[in-house]
Amino acid sequence: MLVQANIGPRKSAHVVVVGNEKGGSGKSTTAIHVAIALLKAGQKVATIDLDSRQKSLTHYVQNRKLWARREKLPLEVPLHFCVARAEGLRNDENENIEFTAFAETIGSVEHTYDFVVIDTPGSDCYLMRLAHAMADTLITPLNDSFVDFDVLGTVDPQTYSLTGTSHYSEMVRDARRQRRKVDQEAADWIVVRNRLSTLGSRNKRLLSEGLQALGLQLGFRATDGFSERVVYREFFPRGLTALDDIDETTLGTRPNMSHVTAREEVQRLLRALMLPVDEKGRRRAAARAEWFNSAHKPLEVQDLFD
Repeated sequence: MLVQANIGPRKSAHVVVVGNEKGGSGKSTTAIHVAIALLKAGQKVATIDLDSRQKSLTHYVQNRKLWARREKLPLEVPLHFCVARAEGLRNDENENIEFTAFAETIGSVEHTYDFVVIDTPGSDCYLMRLAHAMADTLITPLNDSFVDFDVLGTVDPQTYSLTGTSHYSEMVRDARRQRRKVDQEAADWIVVRNRLSTLGSRNKRLLSEGLQALGLQLGFRATDGFSERVVYREFFPRGLTALDDIDETTLGTRPNMSHVTAREEVQRLLRALMLPVDEKGRRRAAARAEWFNSAHKPLEVQDLFD
């Protein structure tokens, strides 16, 4: 049964939820890149990790803090929380504990931060459903194969035409319906195709056609995400992203064309998400960048005496 996500008054923060019932689709990589992109755009960003077993997003943020401190780098870091799953014997008591912890976390940032980015577990659970019901923007990363397409819908094995929707799709549809009842709004749902092959193939074309047809039925937009690049795995130990200024100091090795291409595809994804970044935040980001650029320049003494 879907939880009724009626947590207090209407929040001011825009909630971005990254969700998929299958693991290994790039949820945490997507979540950190969205969060850092928003920070670089001058927004106040909090992140919440609901996968308290894997803690991929939590470790990513911790790695970023440690690397910034070690190398004395001005890396943007979100305010981060990790909400633990309850492990009691009774489901109703566990859900009550999890609801309280989640509500308190949201309540601490919803009126003082511009965005909250939530990374969800790779399995159906109470916290995962609760987050989906709170989403203003829902991002579903999906590996570019029919193995992962199954999380959204089923296809005929001969014609590859759609034959039905999945458990996850129905859960999202219910979450959006519940959200509309609460405040007459529904999440903007974007399915992001990750681990894209650079080569065209029949499988790639059929999958694209299937997503377009399913998107019309379920009400989501499909867009390209991250290719299968080693650089994304290299970023994790230092908590870096493709949007950071990559050089030998920050990365620990000489950047190459793969880093440039990774940044371009992340920027393309962010444009497709169409998140509501305000102009005031952009001005704050520009002022901060100017300060960082001038912080290590010598003082122009002559100007003081003219």
